[in-house]
Amino acid sequence: MRETIIPGKYKGYLIPVFSGLLLSLAYPTFNLGFLAFFCIVPFLLSLYGRDGKGGFFYGLSFGLPYFFVTQYWIYHSINQYGGVPFVVSITVVMGLCLYESLYTGLFGLIVSTMTSKRPVLLTAFAPFLWVGLEFLRGRLFTGFPWSLLGYTQEGFSTLVQIADITGIYGVSFLVILVNTALTDLVITHFMKKTDRRTALLSFTMVMLLFALSVAYGTQRIKEIKRITSSSRHIRVAIVQGNIDQSVKWDRRYQKDVVQRYFRLTKSSLREKPQLIVWPETALPFYPDLDKKLSKRLKSFIKEIDTPLLTGAILVRDRRVVKNRLYYSLTNSALLYDEDGNLLYVYDKIHLVPFGEYVPLKDLLFFINRLVEGIGDYKAGTSYKGAQLKWGAFSTIICYEAIFPGLVRKLVDASADLLINITNDAWFGKTTGPYQHFSISRFRAIENRVTLVRAANTGISGFIDAKGDVIKKLGLFRTGYIVANIPVVEIESFYKKYGDFFSYLCLLYIALALIKIRHKRGGIRS
Repeated sequence: MRETIIPGKYKGYLIPVFSGLLLSLAYPTFNLGFLAFFCIVPFLLSLYGRDGKGGFFYGLSFGLPYFFVTQYWIYHSINQYGGVPFVVSITVVMGLCLYESLYTGLFGLIVSTMTSKRPVLLTAFAPFLWVGLEFLRGRLFTGFPWSLLGYTQEGFSTLVQIADITGIYGVSFLVILVNTALTDLVITHFMKKTDRRTALLSFTMVMLLFALSVAYGTQRIKEIKRITSSSRHIRVAIVQGNIDQSVKWDRRYQKDVVQRYFRLTKSSLREKPQLIVWPETALPFYPDLDKKLSKRLKSFIKEIDTPLLTGAILVRDRRVVKNRLYYSLTNSALLYDEDGNLLYVYDKIHLVPFGEYVPLKDLLFFINRLVEGIGDYKAGTSYKGAQLKWGAFSTIICYEAIFPGLVRKLVDASADLLINITNDAWFGKTTGPYQHFSISRFRAIENRVTLVRAANTGISGFIDAKGDVIKKLGLFRTGYIVANIPVVEIESFYKKYGDFFSYLCLLYIALALIKIRHKRGGIRS
């Protein structure tokens, strides 16, 4: 077994823990994105030359603080609105973080195993492995692609433009690539047998690739500015009702909620919007069941003479279960034209675990579904977009914004504009809403579309095809914003070919592991 860079068995665990904590500071609201380019180096050094078992547990030690600090806010929804005690809700979050840490644990196992037998340049395989595992984490068991490494670079606008080729995972690749190149330089200092010239050449090539990525982003930004300056524009109003989640479905407040949206919408008419957008489940009633309020809504739309997109819960079918009337529900977006006619319905395709359904319900019987409703939620199946006089748009609802592949399919069905309606009141005053807003910016870059984001309690905003924020309304503010936004048709490699880069990373790692297995007759710890 090779000599490790960082000696010690148990004290050594402090290194990956420190590395994971440092990485968590690169995300909103700390926004220290520059840390991401070197804070993983200590973790990588702790893996070098260690056996597979040790590498796995070092990976867990890195992942747990990393995921918990960036995702602790999930407890707020479970505790505040699920009626689950604080300790239990934190335990549930820790369980999720432990599951996610299995991916960093696997990363640690493979890296340590590959470096324990002979000198290996981490740059040659570790970035591909990291991206492949991130991609799988976003797909397996419904997926949860939060805290992706690439999201740390939200503020580095020229670098993140490569996402229109590789998706967010390409940005992750560059960040981990720099970390591995730096790690290789450190290792060549300690491991005299390792070829320093090779490590220096590798580092030079990484810096060249980094510079080329920035140059591409700079040129792409100029190109998109030129296209958007000559494109058609429309005026859109976002209404942010700022309705407390605890009273939203209380019938005593129902009229007040509706009236607040009516009042804010009328105020926005002074700026003559061509489309008004309300957030996810803005309607505090079931349009299918409450005919009186539905009629009132349609009369209001006729009065303002402007198309309205709003979120609502729809009743899809009714059935009797054990002598009780039961319903199937959908979390939906409804588009009404200026005459109050329903033009378009989009049913949310990717439902939220614990929010709209409880996974492993028999095991987690003590957790109630968080989203209000009189029945079980079912997923939509249609990717079809909406059509208005000025063009077409697609809708994504809340949690769907974190899934690049899903958003790509929806944009591909209607590529002129993307509208994201959401209700981040579930997250409270935590880092959750800031992270969610940051994530949505990358969907605009990947697909090169303008994104309109309407949130119940914030953050609402308009994001252009470069990922820049045109205008926004902050957290827990009641009001509206109106902007003249470009409706653009810009082709992107990612929109056309999807996660091609991520699949290449998976293929590369699979072939590398097969080659190693063939050479050694199997990977041993």
